[in-house]
Amino acid sequence: MITVAVLGATGYTALEAIKILLRHPEAKIVAVTSRQEGSPPISTVHPSLVGRLELPLEDLSPEEVGSRAQCVFSCLPHCASAEIIPKVLAAGAKVVDFSADYRLDDAATYLEWYGHEHADQGRLGNTVYGLPELFRDRIKGADLVANPGCYSTSAILPLSPLVKSGRFETDDIIIDSKSGVSGAGRQPKLMTHFPECNESISAYNVGRHRHTPEIEQVISRHAGALPQVIFTPQLAPMDRGILSTIYIRPKQPLAEGDVMKLLRDAYAGERFVRVVDHLPATKDTVDTNFCDITARVVRGRVLLISCLDNLVKGAAGAAVQNFNVLFNLPETAGLL
Repeated sequence: MITVAVLGATGYTALEAIKILLRHPEAKIVAVTSRQEGSPPISTVHPSLVGRLELPLEDLSPEEVGSRAQCVFSCLPHCASAEIIPKVLAAGAKVVDFSADYRLDDAATYLEWYGHEHADQGRLGNTVYGLPELFRDRIKGADLVANPGCYSTSAILPLSPLVKSGRFETDDIIIDSKSGVSGAGRQPKLMTHFPECNESISAYNVGRHRHTPEIEQVISRHAGALPQVIFTPQLAPMDRGILSTIYIRPKQPLAEGDVMKLLRDAYAGERFVRVVDHLPATKDTVDTNFCDITARVVRGRVLLISCLDNLVKGAAGAAVQNFNVLFNLPETAGLL
């Protein structure tokens, strides 16, 4: 069994990771951390864990965490992870980081979008981005994996095969994404207060959402130059799920079948990406690690539609998928 610790275990993505790890045949959770006073059992914070996991929430040092577990799932907030993770790695553990602290390649971009100096700048640009469908070979030999953002996964998976083909313009990519309220985290906020978000849909962070540079950076690896992305996230009145509609222009006219073939060829054999003929809906992927993708051609533009569960394929499921790759386990372990 591989021993696992979860840092920042009181949030939604941490709970989802714990639930997956509890059914994982090769994982054993040995520590869950939080700064809550009194070291209460984690089941007092997450009642769904009663009778399933009764570990106390501990305020452990990074060195203690790294010495106790072989792999650490860091569910700490942005900017906090980079303070802790170097010490966890030095103690000998591998880390899958849920935050954005290691997703971007340079400190200047991180400062621009997150408003903080990065605490571990030497690892920026050297940390593998945790999308196994695209970077599996690099993940296998890593000690630290940057788990992707949920919106980013919903955009990068459908876009990558098209951009890689060289048959599409990358200077005018439009991404329209709708997410369930859990994507905003467990901390109370006005926009996620029930009377504010129920029976309403609203855009937020227009032109300044932090997943924009992440999407551009990963797509640029196939494009040869930094693409121009307009990304508009919207809050939908549902608990979980993301539906992204993406608009991209082909350099020459393309038939719908040609676009679908690009997608199918790219993801043939990939267990968690389903290229489908129908228009996917968030209910198709809820509580699963699947990302469903389809394409349509409308007035010369290609429309890509993708959906996933923001807490699973967009966070905890992807992290367990990365964990499986790191430890040479079947990639589907715990996820089906």
